[in-house]
Amino acid sequence: MPGGAEAEASRLPEFKSEASGLQQDKAAVLAGLTLPWSQGPLEGHVNRLKLLKRSMYGRAKLPLLRARVLHVAEKEPSRAALLAG
Repeated sequence: MPGGAEAEASRLPEFKSEASGLQQDKAAVLAGLTLPWSQGPLEGHVNRLKLLKRSMYGRAKLPLLRARVLHVAEKEPSRAALLAG
C-alpha cells in the first residue's frame, strides 16, 4: 500500500479512503502501535466464548451454556475471574 501522500494523490478511491481514515484516526493508530497495552487477551476470551455459544446454538438454553463456560473456567483458573464479572 502506498504511503499517506501517495495514497491521497491516487486515483483509486480505496486508497484515498484508507489514507483519509488513517489521518482522522492518527492519534489512535499511533497509540495502538506505540503503547504497551493490548486488547489481544480480551479478544481471545471473547472469541472463545463466541465459539462455545455458536457450537451450542439450538441445542440448549442458558443453564447448559453457563455450565460449559464455568467448566472451562474451572480448568483454567486465570479465566475464572474474567468470567465471574
